[in-house]
Amino acid sequence: MREDDPAIGDLDAAEHIAGPDTKSETSSGSIYLNQTLEEFLEDLSAREPTPGGGSVAAVVIAMAAGLASMAALFSDDQLPDASRIAETADALRHKVLALAQEDARAYQEVLVSLQTSTEGNPGARREMVRSALSGAADIPLAIAQAGAEIAQLAEDLARLGNDNLRGDAITGALLAQAGAQACALLVRINLRGVEDARIAQAQGLADTAADAARRALAGDATPTKD
Repeated sequence: MREDDPAIGDLDAAEHIAGPDTKSETSSGSIYLNQTLEEFLEDLSAREPTPGGGSVAAVVIAMAAGLASMAALFSDDQLPDASRIAETADALRHKVLALAQEDARAYQEVLVSLQTSTEGNPGARREMVRSALSGAADIPLAIAQAGAEIAQLAEDLARLGNDNLRGDAITGALLAQAGAQACALLVRINLRGVEDARIAQAQGLADTAADAARRALAGDATPTKD
């Protein structure tokens, strides 16, 4: 790729994010799971690069998983495998919350690469940034996968579960769709200017989540298969 490759963009413009006010890996830490909602939102609102879009998408999908689990636990009479669905949703919730923190860590590595001096060798520096961005793309891809799975679970619950929880299940499907679509965008941004199969893979997961949400809204969901 060229030295002006759009996969990197304008490094000088990016450095206003990676300036001296940027949180370090140590200061951001593994804190999200231990924060109150208010504390997380305060951090989100601050003039800091993390948490950002990927972490927020992960938290949104975790909330969708929580709604799916709740809807499943109230659907014992309607679904013989309701407890298994709830367990699956809970497992995805824990997984995606861990990815929220991992996304922040991966972006910190991007910021470190932006701040690293390569003694006047812009090509080496751009390669460092490109490598960090490529690695960072794996996290939203994994979050999108969880979003697609949760959207499909919520779709089934909206159609086949307890009708009193239908609104909660549909809300879960819509939240999962939004999170998956956001992550598909983030993968594309991280890999812009690069031919990478992960771009299409992430968009495919977002489309899967969107299809599930549409079917949940329409009331014509088709049960997913194991």
